[in-house]
Amino acid sequence: MKHSRILIIDDDPDVLTAVKLLLKREVNEVIADKNPENIPAILSRQPVDLVLLDMNFKSAINTGNEGLYWLNRVKALRPDLPVIMITAYGAIDLAVNSLKQGATDFIVKPWQNEHLLKVIGDILTKKQGKRKEEIPTVNSNLIGESDVMKHLLYKISKIAPTDANILILGENGTGKDVIADTIHRESRRVLMPYVKVDVGALTDTLFESELFGHKKGAYTDAREDRVGRFEAADKGTLFLDEIGNISLQQQAKLLSVLQNRQVIPLGSNTPTNVDIRLLCATNVPLAVLANENRFRKDLIYRINTVEVQVPPLRERGNDILLLARHFMEKYATKYAKQIPDLEKKTEEKLLRYHYPGNVRELQYSIERATIMAEGGALTPEDVIFSPIEQRSSGSSAEQDEYNLTEMEKNTIMKVIEKHNGNISKASQELGLTRTALYRRLSKYNI
Repeated sequence: MKHSRILIIDDDPDVLTAVKLLLKREVNEVIADKNPENIPAILSRQPVDLVLLDMNFKSAINTGNEGLYWLNRVKALRPDLPVIMITAYGAIDLAVNSLKQGATDFIVKPWQNEHLLKVIGDILTKKQGKRKEEIPTVNSNLIGESDVMKHLLYKISKIAPTDANILILGENGTGKDVIADTIHRESRRVLMPYVKVDVGALTDTLFESELFGHKKGAYTDAREDRVGRFEAADKGTLFLDEIGNISLQQQAKLLSVLQNRQVIPLGSNTPTNVDIRLLCATNVPLAVLANENRFRKDLIYRINTVEVQVPPLRERGNDILLLARHFMEKYATKYAKQIPDLEKKTEEKLLRYHYPGNVRELQYSIERATIMAEGGALTPEDVIFSPIEQRSSGSSAEQDEYNLTEMEKNTIMKVIEKHNGNISKASQELGLTRTALYRRLSKYNI
């Protein structure tokens, strides 16, 4: 417990004070907040080991129980984070229901201090033991100690040794290609070829030629036989990046190959058997990808035996500083400069930023800062975030505005992110009541 950070959310200031006094000598830090709307921002800024969450608040959503709503939000953000629900005696049925929805335990007000300390201590001890047993050692370039990254590494350790087709989902710049590389290197095919193709950039003619190969004379510029990427990856792994951007016609051709595990090069009638492990990646959300007008559902099932969701950088807390120091060391070595340190205010600036360009944007920002830095530490003025990302993050071209439902969902998500999870400010800007906004959050599973 001595090294743990506890978050307590309760709208009763007396409860917050009592818990802080009880735990201040037992744990490293107690974060107390009476507003549950601040939970996403708190979890994104810093690592938390356990949450104490009240079941009932003064304001209520349409279910009449904000506690369960915020429990689900916590589990969506940090699936492995233990949550203890705080409830009154008359609401024990709701507390039991919370266990079914992912809560670790519950306590009844007023509680016995010794009992609360024992419950917290047992959960943290069990969590630490589970980490030592279950968090795998994955030989990868992935850097991160946040709960979401540990969950991701654990999932990779389970799926990599199999031959299951994997669909990697995530925003631009989150490192989907690094995830694919890691899965291959942890697989049983590690000694065989690893072939990557950016299929989203291929025209229809190039698509067939690149993936399936061609024979000499198959088209005007086909001056010699060429082996396609499927054949090149035989017995190994084929990674198709930006799969969400290929046309319906290309999807039909790809589906045929995946069903038959045979390719027919352009200009030939002879099929060639291929044995590949398929990895695909896209920045298109799965719900949007599943639109039949955009992507064939039968192909989704073929490429998506297991899906892997790569978290955006803004949800990874102190991983931002770990990555920043990694890039500082990398580029100081590359440009023959002294490895700088980070000033405290620079750390705060890095943690506050929302990173529309994710890890890629952080990498380029730290590279520029390392080159331009004059002293032994990076100052806030040294770190300049990309103006390209600043513009594109507000551009409609980057939004998934395929229909009114998606437009509304994306608008709500952007406004909530703008206000760091503050529901009151977000509802005011959207012109909605808080209750109406909560209904939409529930509707879109945000």
